[in-house]
Amino acid sequence: MKVRFVLMAAVAVALVAACDNSPKKSVEEKLAELTEWNDTLMVQYRSRIAALEGNEEAIEAYTDSVIDVVKDYNLTALKENLDNEVGVAALKNLYGLVDDGELAEYVDKLTAPLHGQDSAFVCGLRESLAAQKKTAEGQMFTDFEVDGVKFSDFVGKGKYMLVDFWASWCGPCKAEMPNLVNVYNTYHGDNFDMLSVAVWDKLEDTQRVASELGIVWNQIVNAQKIPTDIYGIEGIPHIILFGPDGTILKRNLRGEEIGKAVAEALGK
Repeated sequence: MKVRFVLMAAVAVALVAACDNSPKKSVEEKLAELTEWNDTLMVQYRSRIAALEGNEEAIEAYTDSVIDVVKDYNLTALKENLDNEVGVAALKNLYGLVDDGELAEYVDKLTAPLHGQDSAFVCGLRESLAAQKKTAEGQMFTDFEVDGVKFSDFVGKGKYMLVDFWASWCGPCKAEMPNLVNVYNTYHGDNFDMLSVAVWDKLEDTQRVASELGIVWNQIVNAQKIPTDIYGIEGIPHIILFGPDGTILKRNLRGEEIGKAVAEALGK
């Protein structure tokens, strides 16, 4: 905690001079300032990470500190510029860093004139947030079909079902496979099963890598964007635990959380 505080203070002191969203400035000036601030921070971040190579604890602490500073600065810029392009730029910088509920709050308030890529980004974000709300924890699953195979062929059939949305080219997806194999070997049975859904991938690559990784449970392949659009999935792996009736119990499970969630659901 002490290391994290010191690093946080150092970043804040170095960059506080740039944090000025004065209404006297033009939109163009504010946008240039926001871009320069974020670019400068990234240069400093990469340099510091290189200097900390091998010290994983310090790297994690420093990264957390930088994320906090980025969130604070860009949230301030977003709140003060909901009616112009600066707000859209800040929104892009915040994407993936703040809670979806908080993000949705500001997206709804955004009144900036949109065009081109900005329009596509905000439109896509609104659709994704709406999909996430519809398929949030506690909601019933939404069915889909790929090449004659339905999601409901596996989910909502009386078993707890752990579903992994993945792709063969995705490094983090592959990194989670040992965890998933362990969960399958530990809990597979009358009350629990697993399903992998390959998205954004080539069929032949999916089939080859699935075999290499030891995926022996059921699969839906060649799903592409169908399920990710429905469930508002922006990044993979995205692992969801469904109840026996198809209720969404947990979303976006990773690492040790996967086994803990399954064990808790099964009363183990």
